Amino acid sequence: MQPVRVAWLLALALAVAVGGWALLALLAPQGIRPGPVPVLADAVVLLIAAGTLVAGLRVRAYLRGRRPGLDPVIAARTAVLAQAAALTGALLVGWYGAQLLVALPDLDIAVFASRARAAGVAVLCALVLAVVGVVVERWCRIDSPHDDEPGDGQPA
Repeated sequence: MQPVRVAWLLALALAVAVGGWALLALLAPQGIRPGPVPVLADAVVLLIAAGTLVAGLRVRAYLRGRRPGLDPVIAARTAVLAQAAALTGALLVGWYGAQLLVALPDLDIAVFASRARAAGVAVLCALVLAVVGVVVERWCRIDSPHDDEPGDGQPA
């Protein structure tokens, strides 16, 4: 499994933001606008980020020799969880960013100002999820010693 690249996450967030903004801008003249982002959505995103961070700390402690006997399957699942968190965070940053962009022109209207604030908070929560995913994925990386690499006389 290749580690996720930050540039790829930024490109993904930007593509979703631009695409989501275009879609929402096309629907706005028909009176179709997204509702406010519920606080529960922010709480769930932060809860997933916290769970990913806790799982990553367990793997990190094992790799530093502070926690003996961690099952390798758990470490692999944590790495996959971290990558999924990074990708999900990038997608959500883009989507909530698009909602924020659509609400910005109408900030003088209280309803849209409230929606813009809710979308802004959701962008920050999703950004936390993406950053935690990238960091935990890096923690789960195990560098193989040069002796075990194929081509050094050792069978693959």
